[in-house]
Amino acid sequence: MLIAQITDIHLGFDPDNPAEFNRKRLDLVLTRLCAMDPQPDLLFATGDLTDKGDIDSYRRLRSAFGQCPFPVWSCMGNHDDRENFARAFPETPRAGGFVQYVIDEHRWPVRMIVLDTLEPGRHGGAFCEARADWLRERLAEETEKPTLIVLHHPPIETGIAWMTTNRDAGWVGRLRETLNGADNIVAMVAGHIHRPVMTGWAGLPLAVSPSTAPQVALDLRAIDPANPDKRPMIVADPPAFSLHYWNGESLISHWDDADDHVQLARYDETMQPLVRYLREEYTRDAN
Repeated sequence: MLIAQITDIHLGFDPDNPAEFNRKRLDLVLTRLCAMDPQPDLLFATGDLTDKGDIDSYRRLRSAFGQCPFPVWSCMGNHDDRENFARAFPETPRAGGFVQYVIDEHRWPVRMIVLDTLEPGRHGGAFCEARADWLRERLAEETEKPTLIVLHHPPIETGIAWMTTNRDAGWVGRLRETLNGADNIVAMVAGHIHRPVMTGWAGLPLAVSPSTAPQVALDLRAIDPANPDKRPMIVADPPAFSLHYWNGESLISHWDDADDHVQLARYDETMQPLVRYLREEYTRDAN
């Protein structure tokens, strides 16, 4: 199974521009995903779908997703608006007023649970007791099938001082407690940081996807709110995405961008001996 992920699209950052920079970046990524062989089984858009939560941006986002030959599922980020999202994407399930739901189809070997970590007025995440109760019920419904948790806010300290979560935040502890004991959870995927990050949290692999919108600069220095030190914060690195490959035992996450890659080698007659050797070795190792 192949699960694609995009995040932090921020459509509508430049709302009056028909050639908006963030829309161009999104289209580059979607074009790349649609041209893949094999194609993803589905695509997750993990929050901050729009920049201001306005209905026009959600409608343009729906139009952009229309080119995808695979299903697209979304979750809420801190820049999103649940009501406007629901007007443009009425088919997306909701529970208790939150955009949270389960994707569990017999044709797919992995069950996916999408969480809603939006709290209006907060930049960081939230996970109240109502959401925790809902998640406990969903986890109790299926205790055997491999399960993936999908959310916008990663509950981790990133090391990037201005773009991070307080590990002692109440919502982080509540989420950890809710997931505790669910032995069939294989991984978590998130967004929000505008950078690729791989770590472990609560005994689980946690993969954070880079964004289609501009990326956050990698700077691990402490930051002083009283001293603007001219450090880079946002950089125009290429629009990027994640591919999560389920191999039957574990989830393997890859990151790539939609920029043109300079090819230094291709599979032709000169590379064929190497491919034969490597595949023969692979086969011998299985015996």
